[in-house]
Amino acid sequence: MNSRRRLLFALGAGALAVPLLTFAQKQGKVWRIVFLTPNRPESNPGEGDAYSAAFLREMQAAGHTFGVDYVVELSSANGDYQRLPALAKEMVRQNADIILPVSPIAVSAAHQASKTVPIVCIGAHDPVGLGLATSLARPGGNLTGLATFYANIIPKHLELLKSIAPKASRVAILANAKAMVEDTTVEKAIREAAQSLGIRLQIVNIDSAEQLPRAFAAMVRERAGGFITIADVMFNRERRQIAELALKHRLPSIFADRESAQAGGLLSYGEDFVEIFARAAKYVSKIMGGAKPGELPIEQPTKFHLAINRKTAKALKLAIPQELLLRADEVIG
Repeated sequence: MNSRRRLLFALGAGALAVPLLTFAQKQGKVWRIVFLTPNRPESNPGEGDAYSAAFLREMQAAGHTFGVDYVVELSSANGDYQRLPALAKEMVRQNADIILPVSPIAVSAAHQASKTVPIVCIGAHDPVGLGLATSLARPGGNLTGLATFYANIIPKHLELLKSIAPKASRVAILANAKAMVEDTTVEKAIREAAQSLGIRLQIVNIDSAEQLPRAFAAMVRERAGGFITIADVMFNRERRQIAELALKHRLPSIFADRESAQAGGLLSYGEDFVEIFARAAKYVSKIMGGAKPGELPIEQPTKFHLAINRKTAKALKLAIPQELLLRADEVIG
């Protein structure tokens, strides 16, 4: 089963070394928690993966010990989004106890695969509107978790780019072509926001990291005044390369995740996904304690993190408005 691997997270200073079967024999049930994702994470767990580390910390705080009462697996489509439904069905066949889909496409695949296995969403776009839940307060069925309204963040990204680069009349949108095909709500939000701000768009779709240099060449050729990266696991993994290419071509950049700004991107604004993974662990703990997913309210984002890389701004010879610096949660450099 090439698409799935056991995640042996590092706990504290050392890694789990005792066979899982020994724990199972002593403790009884060991919950199988499976993450379903379109792409592999940016790094292997235990090697600087802040998201899985946050999940593990919260599970430990709730009184759970990895390998004793739960284990974690990863099922990745490796960029082939059409494989997600089959992977979700495979999880169900192999008796996953809880599925955590990461991204709206993975959420839909998991929901189609089972109406009984508990699903804790990490990034469901408008779950009520898409028919995944009856309501946010009482979702019903087997699905709960954390909703993201990424389409609502896009207008803010465009506004931020205009405030930093007011002369930019054309903005490039760097997107994973496969994700855009599957989730049309984001592109619709982008086009509506751009029209309201009088911005011309250049949609730059790629489907592999190897195409990034060519994508930036296209932005320069079309005289883009900056670009916005649509949140995607592939871009998270390549955030340092993207930041370097942006600096090389002197393009202001906006991201959804703070880690991209920390890696050299100009600015980020969005939900704190480290916190989201920690909050997902709380849902998992409640379900392990007997709670029904359909009775656990779906949480909406309450805090958005604004990070500005002042060092990158200086390299691009951009003046960050003082008002924006005062609003920032994090100023880098």
